[in-house]
Amino acid sequence: MRKRILGGVIAATMAATSLIATSASSQAAVDYSKCTSLKECGGIDALVAAAKKEGKLNVITLPRDWANYGEAMDLFTKAFGIKITDDNPDGSSAYEIQTVKTAPKSKIPDAVDVGITYGADNINLFAPYKVAAWNDIASQWKDPAGRWTGDYYGQIALSYDTSISKAPKSFSDLKDPAFKNMVAIGGDPTGAQEALMSVFAANQASGGSASDIQKGIDYFKSLKDSGNFVTALANGQNFLAGAYKVSFSWDFNGPGAIATAAKAGKTIKYVIPSDAVIKGTPYIMAIPFNAPHPAAARLWTEFLFSQAKGVSSKDVNAAFLKGKTGSQIFSSIMGGQNIWISGAAHPITEDAMRKKGLAINPPAGFETPKGAAVVQPTPDQQTAAKTLLKAQWPAIAGN
Repeated sequence: MRKRILGGVIAATMAATSLIATSASSQAAVDYSKCTSLKECGGIDALVAAAKKEGKLNVITLPRDWANYGEAMDLFTKAFGIKITDDNPDGSSAYEIQTVKTAPKSKIPDAVDVGITYGADNINLFAPYKVAAWNDIASQWKDPAGRWTGDYYGQIALSYDTSISKAPKSFSDLKDPAFKNMVAIGGDPTGAQEALMSVFAANQASGGSASDIQKGIDYFKSLKDSGNFVTALANGQNFLAGAYKVSFSWDFNGPGAIATAAKAGKTIKYVIPSDAVIKGTPYIMAIPFNAPHPAAARLWTEFLFSQAKGVSSKDVNAAFLKGKTGSQIFSSIMGGQNIWISGAAHPITEDAMRKKGLAINPPAGFETPKGAAVVQPTPDQQTAAKTLLKAQWPAIAGN
């Protein structure tokens, strides 16, 4: 009898040991540099555990006041205990790609956030990965294999110093002599996306088609002829120096710009123009195939594409985290798609989120005018526009 009991104990022990070994083997079998979906990564609990074990995440060119990325980074670190290193926050998409190509293994970014052409032109640098929200992303804004995925976009807004006598609400308003020597643009539209979309917006307000932006070019010619347009570059330094009072900007730059101006004793406001609602081509997110922290890279990506309406970083502390599994934490915090909305950006799944009642409201003053026709120029239309601008813009930009 004792042998049977002992034998049963031994058998049970061996079975339990076998289960533990099998479980450990199963976990060890996940290669996080190669898993292409949350399911392949073992689910959210396994992914969180693996990412926390890595403990680090390399990001690149993410200004804290750009689309509320500061909140995204703070929340991710507090929720999962993963330290984030942000290389060159004010860098360019070109810098990101060059870093992926040339940096030592430990310095390579785990994820990039770049203009869409940089994703398409460098697809061989990125690992395939399809986020859980894959089906809510329009096909034209994602690589079929998941090597890059559109994440958010901006709409062109008018930014103005509240000290001026008239608050602009439209492109048409800016023709008024009240805006003499006040209107500036953020760069050369043949090379700066924000400036290019500003011309598209002026074109829409002037009755033009996205297939032909001549009316947008003519709009800026008329502002230049009337003396309303100034050639000073629309940036923080020139604004504080008084070189201009009104400019065109991505809406998601607004909350950060407003806070920065306030520190300098200036008050600015943003408004989506009533006669033109132009949204830009989305930025894209991709995971370099040689990311040094592959599990954290995939968790970061899932987090930014999450649609949850959870808590913000200020509410995450030891008491909040106590007793929660990785999946419980993940579902309890605000997802990146809503973090972008809170920063006045437009996440790639916003339409689907609004249909499902998952989207929060944007900050006051950044609402899209009701009933407005929203236009999103295609890459081909943008290429055609640049051809026209290269021939005509130098005369407008010249002093």
